[in-house]
Amino acid sequence: MLSKRHVLGVVVLLCSLAAIAYADQPNMQAARANLQQARAQLQAATANKGGHRVKAIEHVNNAIAYVNQGIAWDRRHNHAQHAPGASFNLATSPDQPHMQVALDDLRQARSDRERATTDKGGYRKKAIDEVNKAIDETKKGIDAGE
Repeated sequence: MLSKRHVLGVVVLLCSLAAIAYADQPNMQAARANLQQARAQLQAATANKGGHRVKAIEHVNNAIAYVNQGIAWDRRHNHAQHAPGASFNLATSPDQPHMQVALDDLRQARSDRERATTDKGGYRKKAIDEVNKAIDETKKGIDAGE
């Protein structure tokens, strides 16, 4: 049977590992959070965007997958990371609030990813490319919905 001391040691170890897992790639973690926020805003927007909203969601999903793959690749290859300086821009336009917030989140995600160190096995660039496509589709969706 485990003593309270052993249980406490295991809890401290697990908390430390969780903190390390988050801290090892702060820019990529921030980019993923921004992408998830952008996706939520795109999903909440009305569907009358000429198909561009759906395409933007697909690109965001691809970017999230590449971010996850880049994080995993970088962890396997033991690359050091720098601290994030991420901030969120939640400015909205009155006619397209969800699409505009999604666009802002996508731009922030792109910025976070560009600040991430190393190439993450090529996944960092692929994620940036997908975010750029999502940004383009979101802009087209804003124009189509006006």
